[in-house]
Amino acid sequence: MATQITPHFTMEEMLTSQTAIRFRYSEQFTPPNNVKQSLTALCQHVLEPIRVALAKPIRVSSGYRCLRVNTKIGGARNSQHIDGEAADIQVLSMTVEELYQFIKAGNFPYDQLIQEFDSWVHVSFGPRNRRQSLRAVKLGNGHTKYLPG
Repeated sequence: MATQITPHFTMEEMLTSQTAIRFRYSEQFTPPNNVKQSLTALCQHVLEPIRVALAKPIRVSSGYRCLRVNTKIGGARNSQHIDGEAADIQVLSMTVEELYQFIKAGNFPYDQLIQEFDSWVHVSFGPRNRRQSLRAVKLGNGHTKYLPG
């Protein structure tokens, strides 16, 4: 049975990870309480208000990542996903740029908003909530650069 965090988001969808399933990283699905609290705050303060304002479903492609999942996918060592403070999202009826601009123009209390490679939007909520907006682009050498957005 799903644990509802808000009317439109469950704890299970915030913990889903195909990488964790594939490599049997069971800790992905039993995060510590502080991570659950951060995921709850992210959903309550950012994701649910965005969902209500859009009146469209939001697909969470990555929420919490246990350390092994984050390492396996090449995530940043200080990724807010590790603390349950971030989600990568898409809305099927919108382009990534449209979703990014919608959130950026809204009055949502996010920490970071990153338009990542025209593929998804990363949004986080945490202690700072700087409303920092960035664009992630791949450089010719394979490294990622974050530009002001």
